[in-house]
Amino acid sequence: MHGHAVRGVTGMRALCVSIHDVAPASWDECARLASAIREVADIRLTWLVVPHYHRSGGDLARMEAGLERALAAGDELALHGYTHLDTAPRGAGLAERFFRGTYSREGEFAALDAGEAARRIGLGLDWFAERGWPVRGFVPPAWLMGEGAWEALRGFDFDYTTTFRRFHLLQSQGPQVQGPQGQGPQGQGGQAQEPQEPQAQGPQAYSLSPQAPQAFSPPGLVPPSLFSPSLVYAARNRSGRLASPVLSDLLAFALARQPLVRLGLHPPDLHHPRLLRHAQATVERLVGVRTAMTKLAFAQGLHYQGPQ
Repeated sequence: MHGHAVRGVTGMRALCVSIHDVAPASWDECARLASAIREVADIRLTWLVVPHYHRSGGDLARMEAGLERALAAGDELALHGYTHLDTAPRGAGLAERFFRGTYSREGEFAALDAGEAARRIGLGLDWFAERGWPVRGFVPPAWLMGEGAWEALRGFDFDYTTTFRRFHLLQSQGPQVQGPQGQGPQGQGGQAQEPQEPQAQGPQAYSLSPQAPQAFSPPGLVPPSLFSPSLVYAARNRSGRLASPVLSDLLAFALARQPLVRLGLHPPDLHHPRLLRHAQATVERLVGVRTAMTKLAFAQGLHYQGPQ
């Protein structure tokens, strides 16, 4: 066996369903999304909570009571940024303009320096601590993290983080991950390389890769990870609403032999019955062949083994 193997996935076929953008202003939508999923499968969910969401409104006490009930039922709460808004100055590069403009203007951690990223993560953890809520996962808004955010994460005791395409282990132990031909994670000439997908070497072997999923995840700072693109809906525009269910089906099929399928639901999904029905049908189908669990439970089932 070569590469960086995951132990603990023998026979594992997991499904992780997460509710994004949980805040007082979006609580009713988030709670109704969870209820819709549980109409077809009584599963444990991961709620991605934004402590100081940029949209005002809503009832904080109602959200807190609802999340207390979620924790009591075995759900997980994860930190999902602090404000969920990208306020850093934008650069002129094409990638920067696309990811922080066209793709999303809510990638809060896309361009923060390490100090500011750490400050916001710390504020978020303080907010959780004030309520006595456990938090072991960090998911950046819009799945975007720049070099400063990756560096800041090193100073915190999270078990995992996720980007759009990968599930990253933050508690893994092992030697420094090397890129092609031992040249470090950037490969030849110091240039970032396209991420390598996991190559199974038998039904029980899956590889972890240190490579970055996109421009805002510098390879030199990214921990070992599992290839697991998230199923997600583009609810904010008509073409996205038409295409994303089809793309989700294709992606779920492509991941059929992989240990993890992720489904991310956002508050706008609730307002489009076709998307909601598709999400329900997807969960109902996948729980027949996979075990639904929180992201934390999945992370704790993985062990970084290092080069073989």
